[in-house]
Amino acid sequence: MITAETTIFEELESNVRGYCRAWPTVFTTASGSWLRAEDGKEYLDFFAGAGALNYGHNNPVLKQPLLDYIAGDGITHGLDMSTVAKRRLLETLRDTVFAPRGLEYKVQFPGPTGANAVEAALKLARKVTGRETIISFTNAFHGMSLGALSVTGNAAKRAGAGVPLVHAAHMPYDGYFDNTTADFQWMERVLDDTSSGFDRPAAVIVETVQGEGGVNIARPEWLRHLSELCTARGILLIVDDVQMGCGRTGPFFSFEIAGITPDIVTLSKSIGGYGLPLALVLFKPELDVWAPGEHNGTFRGNNPAFITAQAALEHFWSDGALQASTEAKGQRIGAALTQAAEYFHGISTRGRGLVHGVVFDDPSQAGKVCQVAFEHGLLVETSGSLDEVVKLLPPLTVTDEEVEHGLRVLTGAIGTVCGQER
Repeated sequence: MITAETTIFEELESNVRGYCRAWPTVFTTASGSWLRAEDGKEYLDFFAGAGALNYGHNNPVLKQPLLDYIAGDGITHGLDMSTVAKRRLLETLRDTVFAPRGLEYKVQFPGPTGANAVEAALKLARKVTGRETIISFTNAFHGMSLGALSVTGNAAKRAGAGVPLVHAAHMPYDGYFDNTTADFQWMERVLDDTSSGFDRPAAVIVETVQGEGGVNIARPEWLRHLSELCTARGILLIVDDVQMGCGRTGPFFSFEIAGITPDIVTLSKSIGGYGLPLALVLFKPELDVWAPGEHNGTFRGNNPAFITAQAALEHFWSDGALQASTEAKGQRIGAALTQAAEYFHGISTRGRGLVHGVVFDDPSQAGKVCQVAFEHGLLVETSGSLDEVVKLLPPLTVTDEEVEHGLRVLTGAIGTVCGQER
């Protein structure tokens, strides 16, 4: 839909733009869980910047420290120089996140995107081990740069690389065979068979919940088995927590539910707190074999993001209140979606914490549900290899009333599209 307000985007912006096609309006302001368009219409945001806005839009707890920092002429661009803002962030990360969980990670600041964090993690794993291959999983998504695409599963995204994507191997994710095949049967066999032709990998990279892949959820026991498999064979385990970290599934790290300690963890999106670009790579101290400047980036010192990240950690993660709230709201959403799945033909649901998916047997219905939801003031997107899943990612700070409102709009949209009851 082209309007006078959107003409300039049609004229000058590349065809690569995506979300604006699903949500054809011009947004102007945002607060909490709500976005407002130029025409005055308000939209409840169950998208949250693709997971970059776990604490909502313009959260005052984060906004005021940022405004104070800017007003005080704080460092904006710092490369990897030492600054007061970075020191405070590192101290808060150590005291609020690492120490309570018994973690002893070194912290790397790559370029401020999730894909750059993944690239750094892959490079580090190869440097440490001297091996080339990285194992990833079916339906994985790790970013759009070449290294990240090599460990991504989606064929359409991989095709955009334009060159061969090498030094990667893909294994079945938890539930890929509908639990009819023993976990890791093939993976263990080829790793241990010297005649399999399969090179010993440098690392395995995994999402504990595959968001872009369709809200596929790895069971804790599956993750523990994977961790044990890697440890026994000298393979590094990388957990990509770019979207599911920072409390999205309940605990700060999504892997906490399994009781494992990955060798390397990638964070981005909501680690900046306010939606400002920031990424971190966390790794065990013995893996810190980088030479100075060996992996860098002009904007790895985004100090305003250090300010909001520090404020978010200090405010939201000094106790267990946010985790408890996230888990309770997630249970409410899960119960409502399960009820809807029992009511309408052709849908099912899965989720953990405040990431949930509604899966449609007819993939074309998922996009239609998102469109109807948008028309009624709710932002949700599709995911999955066939865009067959409606994915819910509300801010963790969403209120109970907003949860109920969003569920009413969503179930109404499902009813409009699916129609037929069981």
